[in-house]
Amino acid sequence: MAALAYNLGKREINHYFSVRSAKVLALVAVLLLAVCHLASRRYRGNDSCEYLLSSGRFLGEKVWQPHSCMMHKYKISEAKNCLVDKHIAFIGDSRIRQLFYSFVKIINPQFKEEGNKHENIPFEDKTASVKVDFLWHPEVNGSMKQCIRVWTEDSVAKPHVIVAGAATWSIKIHNGSNEALSQYKINITSIAPLLEKLAKTSDVYWVLQDPVYEDLLSENRKMITNEKIDAYNEAAVSILNSSTRNSKSNVKMFSVSKLIAQETIMESLDGLHLPESSRETSAMILMNVYCNKILKPIDGSCCQPRPPLTLLQKLAACFFTLSVTGYLIFYVIHRNAHRKNKPCTDLESGEEKKNIINPLVSPLEILLQSFCKLGLIMAYFYMCDRANLFMKENKFYTHSTFFIPIIYILVLGVFYNENTKETKVLNREQTDEWKGWMQLVILIYHISGASTFLPVYMHIRVLVAAYLFQTGYGHFSYFWIKGDFGIHRVCQVLFRLNFLVVVLCIVMDRPYQFYYFVPLVTVWFMVIYVTLALWPQIIQKKANGNCFWHFGLLLKLAFLLLCICFLAYSQGAFEKIFSLWPLSKCFELKGNVYEWWFRWRLDRYTYSIWASSCKNKAECNELHPSVSVVQILAFILIRNIPGYARSVYSSFFAWFGKISLELFICQYHIWLAADTRGILVLIPGNPMLNIIVSTFIFVCVAHEISQITNELAQIIIPKENSSLLKRLACIAAFFCGLLILSSIQDKSKH
Repeated sequence: MAALAYNLGKREINHYFSVRSAKVLALVAVLLLAVCHLASRRYRGNDSCEYLLSSGRFLGEKVWQPHSCMMHKYKISEAKNCLVDKHIAFIGDSRIRQLFYSFVKIINPQFKEEGNKHENIPFEDKTASVKVDFLWHPEVNGSMKQCIRVWTEDSVAKPHVIVAGAATWSIKIHNGSNEALSQYKINITSIAPLLEKLAKTSDVYWVLQDPVYEDLLSENRKMITNEKIDAYNEAAVSILNSSTRNSKSNVKMFSVSKLIAQETIMESLDGLHLPESSRETSAMILMNVYCNKILKPIDGSCCQPRPPLTLLQKLAACFFTLSVTGYLIFYVIHRNAHRKNKPCTDLESGEEKKNIINPLVSPLEILLQSFCKLGLIMAYFYMCDRANLFMKENKFYTHSTFFIPIIYILVLGVFYNENTKETKVLNREQTDEWKGWMQLVILIYHISGASTFLPVYMHIRVLVAAYLFQTGYGHFSYFWIKGDFGIHRVCQVLFRLNFLVVVLCIVMDRPYQFYYFVPLVTVWFMVIYVTLALWPQIIQKKANGNCFWHFGLLLKLAFLLLCICFLAYSQGAFEKIFSLWPLSKCFELKGNVYEWWFRWRLDRYTYSIWASSCKNKAECNELHPSVSVVQILAFILIRNIPGYARSVYSSFFAWFGKISLELFICQYHIWLAADTRGILVLIPGNPMLNIIVSTFIFVCVAHEISQITNELAQIIIPKENSSLLKRLACIAAFFCGLLILSSIQDKSKH
């Protein structure tokens, strides 16, 4: 009875809500969201630097998330590289001195806070020619004005970055009097034109005063109240923003430290000075504001302009535009022809005459329609991860963000189950199910940032190894059982695996190795094909007739294992092979093939207590290839030993398993952001709703791309050998042209 109710309910849902209607809904959602974000940026401005300097929130206790963009955590080498031959000046009181120390410690963590605090403090890193100075001017007065005036003279070298701010000393010395506030306004009014003049050639930031924790203030600081601080901040903002009459002030307000202090000032030791973690956050924000536009880190989208279009991207845009135009013309012509062929009424008999219409769709129409849809999808990819239209946020891992969705999809997977068509071990429905739940777990792992939790990381490595095992097992079984070593089969598989990635390499301007999983499965497919196709070709039919052939197959596989071991432990030989042109164009990442060697070696042969006991990723990764095979074989046995388990499968997981490759690749740009480093934000301010909407669109897009790939594979890779050879010649010419254009593009960049 329950099964009948389930089937009736599913039929009812499918009647009103199909995959096609879901895709239409996703398209409408994308258009509405794009319009809303365009309107928002036009109204609020398109400068992510302003958001970085003025707004944000804490993820957890110590991770700061700017509004709408991602903040990069700069390493020592990156900071020195950005600030080479630069001079940065901090001017102000003890709070500015704290910011100075935190900024310097990004460059040199060993720099100590010592010496007389009420005097100038110099810092210089001679290796990078970086100078960072703190100038003690605790009040906005004539002394500060004279210091700034000197830099405005043409003959004096100006700092590249100036960070200034002061107020608490004025409140303290003058006991919080109104006269002191009036004098502060007069003094900052006289300094404002000088700062504005400096801001034309240097980056000038005025740091607004952070709130205090009044209960912790000492008796001689009790007059420093948050009410007074707000009054001084309002005066500074009003005067500095109105220093230019006809245009926006070039002096930037560093107000984000106020928001940081509101959350952390309770941890202050004296109620006035911020805890170290808060100062480090403010210093890192300053580093992002200045360095992101110079170094352009992938996970530092704040203050980065949209990257200019490359030559290949422009050509791709032209191609997709022509495809859309061609399909629209074809559609209009086809529709007019259809109208002419409509049934007409016979005046004598009063009956309709039906014209004979060919129901078959021409390959040209399928080709144009597929490229038209693909062009629109690639436009969405570009908008999400290159055009800065939608927002991005950093990942933040908690156990709940990973394990709760895992439990949720497990319940759904168990609920939606059906009978299999066959009960053999690792049948098609079972492997689709396996791929599906693994892919969903990997997706949750990526979006939750769970790679920072080592036991989860190691279990995900097992899933990747299992996916590779399934791929190898499937291809081996096909060649072993059917013995089809024809070029058509090879081309079909290579096309289905690589089509989307090749398009993304062009549209998103990324190297082939960036989508590391596709090179992995492609190379292992070719390894299996070459091993079995080389003489002597041993297949099941031949081996069943003579046991000797089984021994021959074992020798082949043993030789393959020997080659794998040699390459795995001979990094030099491996890198020499894959550094040869044109292989290097496919497998290099950041100028070398180390990442490819690491990925290939990690799962070359294809755990919970062991994974939990690992101390670091390097140790775990070294043992992973030997241990993961046990986990995979154990799962296969557990899943297939009970007879009932082989007769049912989860249709929910299997549905996702059929588009698992597209899900894995698409997540890079339209579910995650900044090349998987962050999270795409379509609906700001509501993380749960954002995940639901972005996931819905992401799954619809992946499913559509899967269908497009299958349709194009039938047209581009025909079964007739003569036609196939012609198409292969065209594909070879395309890739030659791509290599030439890529080389020209690389030279123009350098």
